[in-house]
Amino acid sequence: MIYHKTREEVEIIKESAQILGKVHGEIAKKIRPGVKTIELDRLAEEFILDNGGIPSFKNYNGFPYTLCISLNENVVHGFPSEAELQEGDIVSIDCGVYFKGYHSDSAYTYPVGKVSDEVEKLIQVTKESLYKGIEQAVYGNRVGDIGFAVQSYTEDHGYSVVRELVGHGLGKKLHEGPEIPNYGKRGRGPKLSDGLVIAIEPMINLGKRNVVQEADGWTIRTADRAPSAHFEHTVAIFKDETEVLTTHEYIEENFNN
Repeated sequence: MIYHKTREEVEIIKESAQILGKVHGEIAKKIRPGVKTIELDRLAEEFILDNGGIPSFKNYNGFPYTLCISLNENVVHGFPSEAELQEGDIVSIDCGVYFKGYHSDSAYTYPVGKVSDEVEKLIQVTKESLYKGIEQAVYGNRVGDIGFAVQSYTEDHGYSVVRELVGHGLGKKLHEGPEIPNYGKRGRGPKLSDGLVIAIEPMINLGKRNVVQEADGWTIRTADRAPSAHFEHTVAIFKDETEVLTTHEYIEENFNN
C-alpha cells in the first residue's frame, strides 16, 4: 500500500530522522581499525533508546540487531559480530529509528583507514548517485525517473546496480509502497505524488550486479565477492518541494578517517 503523509506526519518523521542522524554521528566517531562491529550495534541501540526512540530493525521479521553492518562484498543486511574492522575495509551501516509512531531510515558507507583508489571512487560515485536520484524525486515525476538517474550515473562510471533490493516507502511501517528500484526507465512506474515519503538507497557494486544470500538468511553479498557500497536518505515529496528528512551532517562532522 502507498500511504500519503500530512505535513504534520512528516514533521514527526523528521524528528525521528534527527535521532537517526545523531546516532549515525556517534557511530562515525568509532569507525577505525580494531573496532568490533557488535560494539557499534550496542552503541546505536543504547543511543536510540536513550533518546526516546526504538530501533526499527531489531526484531523486524526476526532480524536480531539494531544495525545492518555490511563489510566489503556484503551489500546489505549484514550482522554485527565480534569481527574487528580492518585497515582497507569498507563498511556500510544502515539504521532505522521508530519514534512517535513513525520510522526513518538511512545508510552510509565508510572507508576504514586507507582503502584502494578504486574502492574510494566506488564510495564517492555511489554517494553522488543518491543525490542524482533525489534530484528526480519531485512531484509529478515517476519512480522510474529516480531509478534511471541512479543507474545511468553509476553505469557510466563502470559500476553495476543491484536489482534484487530496492528503496521503499515508509512511515508508520518500515516498508510501505512504492518500491524504489535503483534502475529503470524515465517516465515509468508510479507517479510521485503529494505527501509521499520514500527511502532512496543506491546499492552499487564494483564488479557484476549479481548477488547471493548467505546461510544466515539475511546477509546479501556480491556473487563475485567484489566490494559494494550503499547510501540512503529518507525524503518527503510535496507539490512545492522535496525535503530530505534524514541527514549525514553528523557523520561528516564526526568521521575522521
